[in-house]
Amino acid sequence: MSVEERLQRPAVMGIVNVTPDSFSDGGVHHDPDAAAAAARRMVDEGAAIVDVGGESTRPGSGGVSLDEELRRVIPVLERLEGVPISIDTAKSEVARRALALGAELVNDVTALRGDPELAGVVADGNGYLCLMHMQGEPRTMQAGPRYADVASEVAAFHEERLAFAVAAGIPEERVCLDPGIGFGKTPAQNFELIRRLDLLLALGRPVLVGLSRKSSLGKLFDPEARTATLAASLGAAVAAFERGASIFRVHDVREHVEALTAAGAVR
Repeated sequence: MSVEERLQRPAVMGIVNVTPDSFSDGGVHHDPDAAAAAARRMVDEGAAIVDVGGESTRPGSGGVSLDEELRRVIPVLERLEGVPISIDTAKSEVARRALALGAELVNDVTALRGDPELAGVVADGNGYLCLMHMQGEPRTMQAGPRYADVASEVAAFHEERLAFAVAAGIPEERVCLDPGIGFGKTPAQNFELIRRLDLLLALGRPVLVGLSRKSSLGKLFDPEARTATLAASLGAAVAAFERGASIFRVHDVREHVEALTAAGAVR
């Protein structure tokens, strides 16, 4: 089955962060065997694809070197032959190695702005691509994000980045768009993006949302929250699905698969 067929709405993307410092599961999958076991379990629970990443993009995080990112993710990918995998990276060499090891999708939080060679690697590797919006960079992105109209600005950004990807040789039908919930946005701006998802859907590409455990949901109940509960994550995912989102990047796969299946049955 092709990646496009597997990502039919609603599709769940499981998260495997091979990092010591990700906001919700840092350190949990730092061992390659544990990470690979988690990825296989997520597929058994209904994930359409599993997103493996070796560099944290939590607010305030710094970058890691190419060698360190490769050291983290390559042993995991080598253990996942035959498993549908996405590589969460902005580095062309990581993407190239991952695609060679069977990854099908490159999930780039910089939307092809971070590494000038990444677009060519995706095109040459016939990979699927996710373009994400982020204002600023992880280290500074939550320092007073400002927009005149967040939904319109994010949609305009994606229109430009989609055109850039296509011009670089990546077929439009192999691109999905991510509004970047929590990446340079306030909680109110995050909720407005979901409420006005139709502006992004008008570009004609599937929309991926990453609401799972995000602090914007937690802050509905505790102003100091850094993460959210599973219940809040499920509620937000169903709301995004009802507004047209196709792909859901989540930590708790089985529960999201069941909630979205139920929501789809009602529709």
